[in-house]
Amino acid sequence: MNESKISVRYAKALFELGKEKNLIETFISDIKVIDDLIKESSDFWLMIESPVVKTLQKRKTVKQIFTGNIDAMTLNFLDLVLQNRREIYIKDISRNFLALCRKDMGILSATLTSATKVEDASKQKMSDLLEKFFNSKIELTEVIDEDIIGGFVLRVEDQQLDASVASQLNQIKRELLTNRIS
Repeated sequence: MNESKISVRYAKALFELGKEKNLIETFISDIKVIDDLIKESSDFWLMIESPVVKTLQKRKTVKQIFTGNIDAMTLNFLDLVLQNRREIYIKDISRNFLALCRKDMGILSATLTSATKVEDASKQKMSDLLEKFFNSKIELTEVIDEDIIGGFVLRVEDQQLDASVASQLNQIKRELLTNRIS
């Protein structure tokens, strides 16, 4: 079974449970708490994905860390993932679950990649323009990538606008090489 099918199935199960019990907002908050810990503590993630650490020990550790910090149903879900030895998919399950929630709420995901940090006022302006253009709420994430040299790359769902200096330089290079050969 391929990785994406596993993570999508678990994400859908959590999403449907959240809809059924009217706990979507709680689950979103809990998943973000789990994601934050994974990002902040490399030791935690190493323990989770380690094949050497026994499943029982992982379950005990996760219960100790998250009891009182996340909803009991989310904790039970996480325990089920561990029991079924699907812990390496936790990151993908989280990503897929949050994507399902955004889709259900009519929120489009957008990524703005630039060489330097974009001012908050400019990001807000861009977000407002995108909301008008797509007639939907936009969740804008900023990524800094110095390799694009300047300009920006804007990706909304499966559409991309590449206005980066690196892209323009590559285009000029391709044109020069094509004209030189002709």
